[in-house]
Amino acid sequence: MKLTRAIQPLFVCALVVGFATQMPIPQHAAAAQQASQTPVTPATPASGPAGQPAARGRAAGAPVPPAVIVPSGATTVALWPNGAPGSEARKGEAEEIRGEQILNVHNPSITVLLPRKEVSTGVGLVLAPGGGHTSLYVMHEGYNAAQVLNEKGIAVFVLKNRLQSSGYKFDVEGLADMQRALKVVRSRASEWGVDPTKIGAGGFSAGGELAELVALRHDLGTADAADPVERLSSRPDFQVLIYPGKSELIQPVAGSPPAFMAAGNDDRPDISIGLAEAYLRFKKAGVPAELHMYAKVGHGFGVRPARAGESHAQWTAQLLSFLKQTGMIK
Repeated sequence: MKLTRAIQPLFVCALVVGFATQMPIPQHAAAAQQASQTPVTPATPASGPAGQPAARGRAAGAPVPPAVIVPSGATTVALWPNGAPGSEARKGEAEEIRGEQILNVHNPSITVLLPRKEVSTGVGLVLAPGGGHTSLYVMHEGYNAAQVLNEKGIAVFVLKNRLQSSGYKFDVEGLADMQRALKVVRSRASEWGVDPTKIGAGGFSAGGELAELVALRHDLGTADAADPVERLSSRPDFQVLIYPGKSELIQPVAGSPPAFMAAGNDDRPDISIGLAEAYLRFKKAGVPAELHMYAKVGHGFGVRPARAGESHAQWTAQLLSFLKQTGMIK
């Protein structure tokens, strides 16, 4: 198989094709939405993780105004009512907001964004924003993407997971939060209009690492668990990996969830080359997979309305086609 570069996006595909639409992102004040949910407080800025947008035009140490805009109608659900295991004593600590970043997460949760009933496909996606495991870029790698996918009939559950910057490990507490989120969505699938056999795990950058991990490290539930949520499976039915880090961890085996992958050709080598290598591993394992590599695109594109005309902005439409091609959407 030969991969080529061109002015047009590079597509390396197995069994899948793509279409395209975009929607405007509505603007709503976040403060009122957050007030009745997990408390948040502004924080002073720090250097952003590599590849993510940093604050510009401000003196070092100047406060970055909060820019988290929670969509109207969204609700937040804590993953563990009494606090996450190992973090119970800190569940009441306020989260911090720096621009569009959220930090200091000790009470992991999902923000529920549902499509209109008339367009719902029954597919759900737990979506993890990136941020180098130090913060969560919840706008272009969370709520913006969720709203576009809602218009395509996909229910999205934006994950706020515990972070390494707060003393946690991405492959321990972070992974546990992703696993629990999948179980919680399955436990309320009927309420949220989701088919419990069509729930995927996805993420951007560091969040993509959680998605790729849970596709390999999950459980099928404990039948006699006292907590009914723990009786359910944490295995995703598909995976959506948008410029995920640590691509060497993507080691599919026969029966692994089908994978949709997308990244920029100008991203760092472990992504722009690593995902191409991961695609070949999916091919070798016999797992349906699709890879979109966009020419002259780097890291962190997510969903940004100002860049709607660029090739990478088509990934949400291409994901919809992938879900149709693999039978998740009939």
